[in-house]
Amino acid sequence: MKITIVGTGYVGLVTGTCFSEVGIDVTCIDIDQKKIEGLKEGVMPIYEPGLEDMVKRNYEKDRLHFSTKLADSVKDSEAAFIAVGTPPGEDGSADLKYVLAVAREIGQNIEDYIVVVTKSTVPVGTAQKVKNAVQEELDKRGVNIPFDVASNPEFLKEGAAIQDFLKPDRIVVGIESDNAKKIMEKLYKPFLLNGHPTIFMDVPSAEMTKYAANSMLATKISFMNDIANLCEIMGADVNMVRKGIGSDNRIGTKFIYPGVGYGGSCFPKDVKALIKTADENGYNMQVLKAVEGVNEAQKSVLVKKIKNHFGDDLSGMTFAIWGLSFKPKTDDMREAPSIVIINQLLALGAKVKAFDPVAMHEATRDLGDTITYAKDEYDTLVDADALLLVTEWPEFRVPNFNVIGKLLKNKVIFDGRNIYDREELREAGFTYYGIGLQ
Repeated sequence: MKITIVGTGYVGLVTGTCFSEVGIDVTCIDIDQKKIEGLKEGVMPIYEPGLEDMVKRNYEKDRLHFSTKLADSVKDSEAAFIAVGTPPGEDGSADLKYVLAVAREIGQNIEDYIVVVTKSTVPVGTAQKVKNAVQEELDKRGVNIPFDVASNPEFLKEGAAIQDFLKPDRIVVGIESDNAKKIMEKLYKPFLLNGHPTIFMDVPSAEMTKYAANSMLATKISFMNDIANLCEIMGADVNMVRKGIGSDNRIGTKFIYPGVGYGGSCFPKDVKALIKTADENGYNMQVLKAVEGVNEAQKSVLVKKIKNHFGDDLSGMTFAIWGLSFKPKTDDMREAPSIVIINQLLALGAKVKAFDPVAMHEATRDLGDTITYAKDEYDTLVDADALLLVTEWPEFRVPNFNVIGKLLKNKVIFDGRNIYDREELREAGFTYYGIGLQ
């Protein structure tokens, strides 16, 4: 079975590589010649645990191919996945120009039946636009070639994407015909040995499912951050509250950890896009607008705590930051809370020394040389006035607090993820600030 994946970003590269891992012949297409040549040499454009080895293995076994020529690949493929970017516009809507450009190129080159699959996160109604774009190109050619369009949203967690794809909780597929269903079933059969289902539905419902899922998770995060802020005011301990509500299986323990807000490529963009879709259709998404507002405010919580402790003028002070990526096990800096925190500190006259295990190169795209990038987490502490824990990388979880106390000018820690024991640190002479704690 042969398929084409258009786009070698996070979704496209993981999708193509995992399909090749089970024996499917996959060609990944990208217009970036440099990226394609790099992939052939084993150079990864993204950081994802386990991905590099899997790419190299399947490329060497001739199951995974990289090319800039969609026309050559799509002619003998049974399915073509569109996995290009859908960047948000200024109004929050998803920009579909890349998706539709690929659809038109598919229409210009197919010679036999194919299923065109939207894998990018796209608004409800996009599959119909893709279908129209393909058909318009076929009409221009004066040919009558059958095809179907399907929606197959991704549910990959950055840092655990390989495992998520190979052993999925569920696979959601929106289809319009039995032919499309048969091909999608054939594609995903190797991944269903764990008993989890493929859920077939109409195409608009599949498109909505992706947005609804990410918006629900974002809602849980913002709700918990709202509760955490109230806990501080009322003298409650949000860690205890979290345990209390998380034991209710209707709520569960996932995504109810307070912190400095969510970031990344999915939650912020998808919440904005769903709000925009609703606005365009005359409906006001009141809950999601509040979710977005709470999240933006939460990114400033640590700086407010710093100002309460040190005052509004931070001139001449230096702050150590552990963690730059929006979450552990990724180098993704998109919408990362660290960017907001750092820019606010710089605006108040402070200097920043930061360390992240993998994201420092990416961080330079947003922060440039406005901060100092340290060689390791302890290097950030030299001559620093306080430590800010922003991203909860595993290597930050059990540090040597004796060393931290000796290197810092002041034994002050601002824990943006509540990963440290408040009482233990206070007994060791630290001033400790968490989220949702007094």
